[in-house]
Amino acid sequence: MNESDLDLALAQKALDSQPFSRLLGARITAFGDGRAVLELDIREELHQQNGFLHGGVLSYAADNALTFAAGAALGPAVLTAGFSIQYVRPATGRTLIARASVVHAGRRQAVVRCDLLTVDREGGDETLCAVAQGTVLSAPQTGG
Repeated sequence: MNESDLDLALAQKALDSQPFSRLLGARITAFGDGRAVLELDIREELHQQNGFLHGGVLSYAADNALTFAAGAALGPAVLTAGFSIQYVRPATGRTLIARASVVHAGRRQAVVRCDLLTVDREGGDETLCAVAQGTVLSAPQTGG
């Protein structure tokens, strides 16, 4: 197992420690070098009344992808300070992908961008459905 595999395994372990992420079945598929990719399968119970993926699920994916990407640059103890999301089109398909990358990182904060895409039922074409940008801060370390 190389270092990037170990980093990815640790990132997935951190994601798995979040009960809500486990409920959604989210997974980290790429992590490191100021980038993170979060994916989840689109299921009927995650839809809103018109049959599209609920905006709250898109926001969840953006928030976590932004924070994991920043954590890859700032270290593991980070918290989202805030983010905005713009919905481009209704999210439909088989899989949601949130691809985040650090735009700028200082010592204590990072600005991160995230594209949210869906993969069609055949598993080929990706469609942009939302974009997000946020600021992530280094969290104070607590001793025990």
